[in-house]
Amino acid sequence: MTFSPLVDRLLDALRVLPGVGPKTAQRMAMHLLERDREGGQHLARVLEEALAHVGYCQQCRNLTEHPLCAICESSRRDDSQLCVVESPADLLAIEEAGGFRGRYFVLHGHLSPLDGIGPGDLGLEQLEQQVNAGMVEEIVLATNPTVEGEATAHYVAEQLRGYGVRLSRLAYGVPMGGELEYVDGGTLSRAFVGRQPFSE
Repeated sequence: MTFSPLVDRLLDALRVLPGVGPKTAQRMAMHLLERDREGGQHLARVLEEALAHVGYCQQCRNLTEHPLCAICESSRRDDSQLCVVESPADLLAIEEAGGFRGRYFVLHGHLSPLDGIGPGDLGLEQLEQQVNAGMVEEIVLATNPTVEGEATAHYVAEQLRGYGVRLSRLAYGVPMGGELEYVDGGTLSRAFVGRQPFSE
């Protein structure tokens, strides 16, 4: 069975979202058209407004509709610590976990020559300018523990090594509540390398 051309266009439009295949797009479209047209109109208005007005923070490159995001505007953050993340979603995860009170820099990706993503695409010149300003004492490299994330962390570290700042990497290892028999070898190996002194 085929739908009308406009419904087919809606299905195709919904499939631009990550993880949304044909069946999920069909469920979403049917829900909006059959049960929640008002919600669909609200979604369309907010989506159009967000796409028109949300850009990058001038300082950290987080998503915001203002020149500076709320984190960069806050006077309660520690200017001496700068956490480098791959995406705004990573920044949000760290913020929700709590514990880090410094500033951020969002790369919006990782080095990937196969995808045509090089250092110029990650805003590294802007990152160097911030570090060169002299307020940053520690840079936390919080890229993902993937091959590309590790390569990006090493590249950023090499670029910033001459600025006299302390470079650190997020610790990876056995998750709280995890059982060793179910932890993969790579994670277990990293846990041994990054082991900490035992304190009572």
